[in-house]
Amino acid sequence: MPAPTLAGIADWEFLYGRWTVHHRRLVTRLAGSDEWQEFEGTSELRPILNGAGNVDDNVLDLPGDRYRAASLRSYNPNAGMWSIWWLDGRNPGVIDTPVVGRFEGGVGTFLAEETFNGRPILVRFRWTRTDTDSPRWEQAFSPDGGQTWETNWEMDFTRAT
Repeated sequence: MPAPTLAGIADWEFLYGRWTVHHRRLVTRLAGSDEWQEFEGTSELRPILNGAGNVDDNVLDLPGDRYRAASLRSYNPNAGMWSIWWLDGRNPGVIDTPVVGRFEGGVGTFLAEETFNGRPILVRFRWTRTDTDSPRWEQAFSPDGGQTWETNWEMDFTRAT
């Protein structure tokens, strides 16, 4: 077993604070669709657990369905990996399966096995541009074990004043 490491504990510092968020998501996923829906939102992230975790509060101004959601992240020093859970305010009794991963070279990649419309998929979260004033988050699904990916949600962050 590898020795515990705190090397990744500062990975999310780029996202601490308040943000405006531009969302772009596929209307229909894993169906060959190219119809995107765009909307705005906000996010505010703060550290917890002395930096070994963090939580964000999100407002998503989805047309006709404004809602709140939260992400909870925790760092496992034994694995050197982060777990991320999503809690949707429209269904507050359910917390999603965590995506698990790490940052390498300024890019965070996090994966989970999940089910979508009754079939098994892989889910990937990817954080890029973490060293800029406009970080980006992307979600993608793979129905074939990671051979191909469909990006279905993009979020571009701008620091709120």
